[in-house]
Amino acid sequence: MSTAKRTRAAGGDASTVRDVAARAGVSASTVSRVLGGTYPVAEATRARVLEAMRELDYVVNAHARALGGVTSKTVAFVVDDVTSPFYAHIARGVEEQAAAEGRLCMLCTTHGDPRRILAVVETMREQRADAVIVVGGAWDDKPYQDRMTHFAHALDRAGSRLVLVGRPPLGPGVPATVVDYDNEGGAFALATHLLSAGHRRIAYLGRVPGLSTSDGRVSGFTRAHELLGLAPDPGLILDGVFSRPYGYRATRELLEAGAEFTAVFAATDTIATGVVQALREGGRRIPDDVAVAGYDDIPVARDVYPALTTVHVPQEELGRAAVRLALHRDEPPDGRHLVLGTHVVLRESTRRP
Repeated sequence: MSTAKRTRAAGGDASTVRDVAARAGVSASTVSRVLGGTYPVAEATRARVLEAMRELDYVVNAHARALGGVTSKTVAFVVDDVTSPFYAHIARGVEEQAAAEGRLCMLCTTHGDPRRILAVVETMREQRADAVIVVGGAWDDKPYQDRMTHFAHALDRAGSRLVLVGRPPLGPGVPATVVDYDNEGGAFALATHLLSAGHRRIAYLGRVPGLSTSDGRVSGFTRAHELLGLAPDPGLILDGVFSRPYGYRATRELLEAGAEFTAVFAATDTIATGVVQALREGGRRIPDDVAVAGYDDIPVARDVYPALTTVHVPQEELGRAAVRLALHRDEPPDGRHLVLGTHVVLRESTRRP
C-alpha cells in the first residue's frame, strides 16, 4: 500500500511532503525546495513534483482539510505595498464589497517578492478563504506561473477562487478570475495625445522589463509611435522603479546629459511627481518647455502643480468587481476575464498656451 493510501486508511485524508516525494520519485527535501522556490530545481523535477501535488491534492496544513469544505467567510487581499495610493484605492473597493457580501477582508502585503505571494496564497488556502485576490503586475517567470496555476486549481477544489487584478490570465483551463484594465490601450491613448500635440522626442521613464504592467505600457507607447510611422528614441526609454525618487533622479540625469526631449511620459503618477520637481529645479517650465504626463490618476495627480495629465484607472471598481466575481461565479469553468476601460484625463501639465 502506498504512503498516501496508508494515510487515508489510518483515518485521515491529508497528504504529506513525504507522500508527494514518493509519488514524484524525489526526496522530501526536493519537494521542500519546490515549495519554497528559494533553491534551483531542474524543470523536469519541478514538473513531476507539481504533478504529484495536484494528484494528491496536497495542502501544507492538514488541519485545513479537516474543515470539510467550510469556508472562513474571509476575502484575502494580497498586494505589494498598501501605502501606494493606487493599491489603497483598490483595497477600498475590495473592503467595501466584501463588507456588503458579509465577508471579512484580510490584507496581506508582499513587498514585491514573488515567493512571498506564493506563501500568502498557500496560507489563505489553508485558512479556507472564500477568495484570494492578488493585485499588481506579474513577472514573466515560468516556475512562478506554474506555482500560481497549481494554487488556482487547489483553491478551486477547496471551493475558493483565485482572482488576479491587473494581471494577465494564467492560461486556458485555469480556474482563476481575471479583473484587468486596458493598460496598453491607456498608454497608447496618452502617447497619441502627446504625439498629436507635436512632440516627437518623448522620454519614457519607468520601464521594468518582465513586469506585465510595465510591458503593457511600453507596448502602448511604442505602438502609438508606429501608427504615425515614427520610432521612439531608445535612449529616452529608461528603466527604473515606480517611485518619486526615481523620477527625480532620472530626469536630473537626462538634463545633465543634455538630452533633447519636449515631453515626459512617466509610467506612474508617482514617478511624474519626481519629474516635475527635477524640471522645476532645472529651470524648465511645464508645459511650455516640457510637457509631463503620468498614469493611474491617483489623488496626487490633481494636487501637484501644474495638475497632471494622466490615464484614469477605475481603481475602486477593480476591487469591487474582484469580490463580486469571486463570490458569484456564474461563469465558464476556467473563470472570467473582465477588462475595465481606461481614459486620458487632460490637465495643465500637457497644455500649451
